[in-house]
Amino acid sequence: MSKSRPILIAVVFIAAFTFALLAQDSKAAAPTTAKPPSTEHEAQPGREYSGMYSFLKEGEFVQITVEDQGRVTGFLSRYGDGQSDKGAFLDQFFRSGKLNGNALTFATETVHAVWFEFKGTLERGDGKSPGDEAYYVVKGTLTENTIDSAKKVTTHSQEVVLKRFPSDASPAPATRQ
Repeated sequence: MSKSRPILIAVVFIAAFTFALLAQDSKAAAPTTAKPPSTEHEAQPGREYSGMYSFLKEGEFVQITVEDQGRVTGFLSRYGDGQSDKGAFLDQFFRSGKLNGNALTFATETVHAVWFEFKGTLERGDGKSPGDEAYYVVKGTLTENTIDSAKKVTTHSQEVVLKRFPSDASPAPATRQ
C-alpha cells in the first residue's frame, strides 16, 4: 500500500486539476462592452487612391498606400541609371508622404545617390470603372535629385502623369537589356 499511495494521490490531483480546467472552459464567456471593430478604417478619405501606378519606364512602378490622417507610405521600383547600377532594379521607399484632399506629396529615400520628390494631385483618369487602368492618375512635378562625389546636387524636374494599374494586373515583368 505504501507504493500505491503516492500514485493514488497523483491521480486524484491530476483528475481534480483536469476537472477544474474543463469546468472553466465550459463556462459561458462574460458579456463584454467592447465595440465591434470600427468601419472608420475603410471610410478614411483618400484610401481609394491606394494602389500601384506606372512610373517613368515600362516595367517601373510606384506603390502608393494612403493611411490614417492622410499619411502616405509606399515605394517606387525603377531601373538604375548610374554606372554602378545600370539596368538593376532598385526599390526606393518613401521617406515622407502626405495626402491633403487630393494634393499628394512624397519624397523617397536616397538609393545610389538618387532620390525623388513629387508634388501634385491624385485625380480621376480615363478608366470607366474602379478596376480599369487609369481609373486614377497621379499628376504633377517629379524631381529627380542626384548627388555626386563632390556632394553637388543636380536636380531634374518633369511633369508626369502616372496611371493606376488595373486591379487584376501587376506590372509587366522587366526585360533586362
